[in-house]
Amino acid sequence: MCGINGIVSAQIGDRVNRVSLMNGALLHRGPDDEGVLSFENATFGHRRLSVIDLSKAGHQPMESACGRFVMVFNGEVYNYRELKQKLNYPFKSQTDSEVVLAAWSIYGKESLCKLEGMFAFAIYDKYKNVVLLARDRMGVKPLYYINNSIGFAFSSEIRSLMLSGLSSKSISKNSLIDYLRYQTVQSPCTIIEDIKMLPASAYLEYNIGLGVFRIDHYSRLSDIGNEYGSITIEEARKGVRERFFKAVEKRLVADVPLGAFLSGGIDSAAIVGAMAKLSSTKVKTFNIAFAEEEYSEARYARYVADMHSTDHTEIKLSGNHFLEHLPDALKAMDHPSGDGPNTWMVSKTVKERGIDVALSGLGGDEVFAGYAIFKRMMLLEKYSWLWHFPNIIRSSAGTLLCKARPGIASAKIAELLKMKNYDFNRAFSFSRQVLMDDYILRLLNLRELPPHLMIENLNYSDIRFDKNHTLSKVSVAEMQTYMQTVLLRDSDQMSMAHALELRVPFMDYDLIKYVLSLPDNFKYPVTPKKLLVDSLPDLLPPYITDRKKMGFEFPWEYWLRNELRGYATVRIENIASRAPFNKEGVRSLWNRFLKKDPSVTYSRIWPLVVLEEWMSSNGI
Repeated sequence: MCGINGIVSAQIGDRVNRVSLMNGALLHRGPDDEGVLSFENATFGHRRLSVIDLSKAGHQPMESACGRFVMVFNGEVYNYRELKQKLNYPFKSQTDSEVVLAAWSIYGKESLCKLEGMFAFAIYDKYKNVVLLARDRMGVKPLYYINNSIGFAFSSEIRSLMLSGLSSKSISKNSLIDYLRYQTVQSPCTIIEDIKMLPASAYLEYNIGLGVFRIDHYSRLSDIGNEYGSITIEEARKGVRERFFKAVEKRLVADVPLGAFLSGGIDSAAIVGAMAKLSSTKVKTFNIAFAEEEYSEARYARYVADMHSTDHTEIKLSGNHFLEHLPDALKAMDHPSGDGPNTWMVSKTVKERGIDVALSGLGGDEVFAGYAIFKRMMLLEKYSWLWHFPNIIRSSAGTLLCKARPGIASAKIAELLKMKNYDFNRAFSFSRQVLMDDYILRLLNLRELPPHLMIENLNYSDIRFDKNHTLSKVSVAEMQTYMQTVLLRDSDQMSMAHALELRVPFMDYDLIKYVLSLPDNFKYPVTPKKLLVDSLPDLLPPYITDRKKMGFEFPWEYWLRNELRGYATVRIENIASRAPFNKEGVRSLWNRFLKKDPSVTYSRIWPLVVLEEWMSSNGI
């Protein structure tokens, strides 16, 4: 795992100094080696975290044997050994990076579909005078870029890219509203006006001579077919098991110490169980244990650890302990988000124990229908005939519901009932929205809000599944929105803050493609992630599968009203004074939270605290 940077411009004479500065900002991503290489119109930079082939042969930027291509690479390609055997190329190292470069020099863009793993890389083609950026199918590894009249630049992180000298460092007003709606900003936008994120499963070609670029996709989740529609449930479970074990096995390849996050839930328990069966040594597992017992899953993590005889570490955490580390956790945040410090804390401890690579259960809910939104969307699809009633009747029903049962759920249902016609993408987006638009108008000095970027993205994606695959449709929507812009981005930035490589077996493309092709009746969430549980009965005992879902969350509600109250109050006051915020609107929201108004949960407050801290730390 690494960090990559580059500036492409004939106008910038000090590109080497700028890229060196950008590299310095990515020291945490790659403390083992650094490289800068300059050409006539481009300069590439690289920070290396050595995981496979720790020798100097893995130094980057890396030039191809033919001399035509130069590459900087971030990530891991799990099938690099199989690919290597098929390539007629004079290899000089045992790295997966060189295999990617060799495959590119032989197959060009066709090589992208041959790569299994998580990656983001840039390649300079000296003959065509073109720079190409590419990202893995699931978007596990981030890649940002900026393009203007001065030049083109890219980086693994926004903060590094802002040091290129090409960015205005201005907050985008539309992105700010998107952030308030969803506690993040939807790709390809970022919170910074002129910095964009390359979409997952996409590549960007920048023509240096013409100063223009184009973006295209080499793969789309929405294109997955129904090839397994005729198999039995027993065959489906067998197929899931085989692909799950393969996904875990691929991610055990490393030349450095390896461990796993163990929350005590279904997803991490499944991964640790598979690791124990596949590994010849004791698996090292790590769990965060809260002082507030009602939030702690520690005892379930211990059950799983005992079941598989792992080398288990429990991280004790209280509100005061967390407050001590919170400033550092937020300073590690590359892009503001309503999530992340949990991963920062566990990553810190895992790295301190000498672990360089860890496996995570991220993605299990998205793939196997583990969230409440899956049931909710199934019901909405089933009762879509309600939208045949006149709008005035539906709107009145929503108003009555809000008065009878005030709260977030009622407000969202009322908003859905106002839709002119039932629309899956709009319904999904409303279900995922954190602050509803009427709240946002009270927080900002604006009369109207721009269209929902999430809805526009989903419309563009054109997710097509038949009526027997509604859950797959929800899965793809989840993976293209919340998972992409919150879970994966936060996991990357918070683990790499400690130079810890995080691997996510549930993001295995073969596993995802298989599960998405299966019909709803195989996956319907009568019990949490039923298809996964039934496929792995030996790894998931009843005391893990039958208990109430908690999720890997900190007790924010309690902490924000107690240990973190002073810290949060200062930042709420500061952001309330910024344009375009309405000071009284922000204060009102904060006071309603402190008074335990059921419609104002911590997820409506914490993103404001994070945004103010991020803007202050980065001089925005």
